[in-house]
Amino acid sequence: MSKVVYHADLNEAQRQPDLAALGCAPFDRLDWFALLAGECLSGRTPALAVARDGDRLAALPLLAGGERELAGIANWYSFFVRPLGDPSLLPDIARDLAARADRLTLSPLPEADANLLAEAFGRSGWIALVEPCDNNHYLELGGRNFDEYWASRPGRLRETVRRKGKKGMVGLKITTSFDADDWAAYEHVYGLSWKPEEGSPAFLRRFAMAEAAAGRLRMGVAEIEGVPVAAQLWSVENDVAYIHKLAHDEGARQHSPGTLLSHALFRHVIDVDKVREIDFGTGNDPYKRDWMESVRQRWRLDAWRMAAPRQWPSLGKALARRMLRPRPLVSAEAHG
Repeated sequence: MSKVVYHADLNEAQRQPDLAALGCAPFDRLDWFALLAGECLSGRTPALAVARDGDRLAALPLLAGGERELAGIANWYSFFVRPLGDPSLLPDIARDLAARADRLTLSPLPEADANLLAEAFGRSGWIALVEPCDNNHYLELGGRNFDEYWASRPGRLRETVRRKGKKGMVGLKITTSFDADDWAAYEHVYGLSWKPEEGSPAFLRRFAMAEAAAGRLRMGVAEIEGVPVAAQLWSVENDVAYIHKLAHDEGARQHSPGTLLSHALFRHVIDVDKVREIDFGTGNDPYKRDWMESVRQRWRLDAWRMAAPRQWPSLGKALARRMLRPRPLVSAEAHG
């Protein structure tokens, strides 16, 4: 059995090369967890669970809360959360956590990771249930260039870009470096958009600066007569483009600056960055269907220890909801 240790100091954990090397996307790197915990999740203590067995390594990014409850290091900025490293070590983490917690919730999880965790916790004495919690729209290019992709888009979208672009009213800028003026433009536009108040502007700015320093930032700004009217924050990593934030000034909507800016950024990441996939994050916003071709489910894992009576009401409600569902939620169910 592997040894399991817990890291509350994520900056210190990053100084361990094998831990720092974990993750291949913005949402599963240790620097993301550290930034998220520091800026957005105050009041909760990180508990990065790490199992080691020789050269093998697995990690589960967790936050400790009250009442012996754990959750994933994730919030509305996270497209997903998932275990890292060797999945064969996950049962060791689940068994060790039983001495530290009575309840665990992780979301949003990719389906394969949700099933892996459900099996690991189910075999380690927990009752683990998985159910859908959100949708993720994405695009697989399959070797297509931008023109080939664009030819498959809805006619009304292509016509909007043709007509509004032909007028030449909207100036477009795409940059891979962090610029204070561009960021001020983003914040200005966001304040004029239909979007709710930004959850943590400091987190987003620090993330954008870090992505720029690593060469992963793709920032777009649209202007009309020198005034910013749309802005978007993307990043590119391991041949995948992630659309983090987009906003436009409702007062300039008739000129479709957001659509024109999306068109330019899609062209850039497809033809310049040569990405194989574009990820539009969670949420079922109708406009995503114009740009994306596929949708996949995101899942929530809930796990309870039967030896903790105060968790029985929560478990009972979850089991009752499950009994009312017409079909099983996932193909591989946890073992209780």
